[in-house]
Amino acid sequence: MAVGKIGKQAVVIGAGMAGLAAAGAIADHFENVLVLERDRLTNQAMPRSGAPQSRQLHVLVQGGQRALTDLFPHFEQDLLNAGAVPLRMPGELRFEIPRLGSFPSRDFGWLLYGASRPLVELITRRQAARLANLSIRSQCRVLEITASLDGTMVTGVRFESAAGRQEILAADLVVDASGRGAPTLGLLRSSGQPVPDEIVIGVDLHYTTTTFVMPEDAPTDWKAIATHPQAPERSRGGYMVPNEGNRWVLTLTGRLGERPPSEPDGFMDYARGLETQTIYNAIKHAERQGGFERYANPVSVWRRFDRLNSFPEGLLPIGDSICRFNPIYGQGMSVAAQEARLLKQLLDGRATKSDPLAGLAAAFFSESLALVEAPWNMAAVPDMIYPETRGERPADFEDRLKYDGALMRVAMNDASVHRLLAEVQQLLKPPSVLQDPDVDRLVQRELFQMAAE
Repeated sequence: MAVGKIGKQAVVIGAGMAGLAAAGAIADHFENVLVLERDRLTNQAMPRSGAPQSRQLHVLVQGGQRALTDLFPHFEQDLLNAGAVPLRMPGELRFEIPRLGSFPSRDFGWLLYGASRPLVELITRRQAARLANLSIRSQCRVLEITASLDGTMVTGVRFESAAGRQEILAADLVVDASGRGAPTLGLLRSSGQPVPDEIVIGVDLHYTTTTFVMPEDAPTDWKAIATHPQAPERSRGGYMVPNEGNRWVLTLTGRLGERPPSEPDGFMDYARGLETQTIYNAIKHAERQGGFERYANPVSVWRRFDRLNSFPEGLLPIGDSICRFNPIYGQGMSVAAQEARLLKQLLDGRATKSDPLAGLAAAFFSESLALVEAPWNMAAVPDMIYPETRGERPADFEDRLKYDGALMRVAMNDASVHRLLAEVQQLLKPPSVLQDPDVDRLVQRELFQMAAE
């Protein structure tokens, strides 16, 4: 084995964002890293059949962007060079909240990049491909994770190649970034080991996406916009971000039976019925490109691997294999990137141990808990505001709802609180920073005023 390496070969299942980030994270510690992807991959920014949501609007928030740049130092510049649109945050994002209006245009010194999911994935794939010991094989379908007879020690994977032949690959570490986590769950069930409990929130989200050529008279006071619905009375939302190719990508959303249409007149009527006319006025004379892409997300699912007492050595699920977030909040890619960065940090710290992979999964599940829990909880409260949403509400749900509403009002008027709130939403800081006594004092005062109104 090469000096400084902790294993001969690692296999990553899936070449989506989670798999590519994980492959980059572990490359320093294995002689060879092989990524197996069931889809056909090209050197162009094209949607994949294995990622049916890839045609929808995607956002890489600041926390995920920084994690990817830590893993791949050229990521941000290469994304910009490929045509991604820089957005100064939060000033160039118009954030419209019912009853409150839009947030003031403030500049916190951050840049986000408007880019399609296929472009972000392509740039990440190119970064990974630059690593000499990392290779990506497309059109390879993983059939199972192989393991010892009792299932406690993973030995590799069995897969079907593009030619239709079945092959077995030995691996010291298998990272399951398959999205649904089926290979991991299959191994646990086949070997009689417990599977993780699942926390499920039935969001019944529907969304439809299309693109418009950005007109010459596009608004100059914003580049991207989020128009939120007046919940729980309405669920109609609109989200529009500039992407490469001088185009706007617009996603209209609805919940619990309200489904954005996928034909021109109905789509425009739906946009006109948002809480404000901002999006409709911007697109009503714009040229539409392509067709309409519909997608449904019935549930958000968090698999609590962290609660298992034991787990097979040499196996690690990551990304959506652990948690599938409500996509409307734009957290999935970013949390996966942060998990991958954590994995690199854990391996860096274990490299000198006699058995670096022993207990790796337990350590990863424990330390990644905060990375998942914070965005999950941020989404759960607004999701649960709809009475029809399925799932267990927190005991203090009503109080949290009122507190969050008051916090939003404070942030409208106080730039320092706005910055803290944005840092939490962008996955840069934990929600605990909003419990600062000075912040809480302002929120309590706002709660008192709201009660008096």
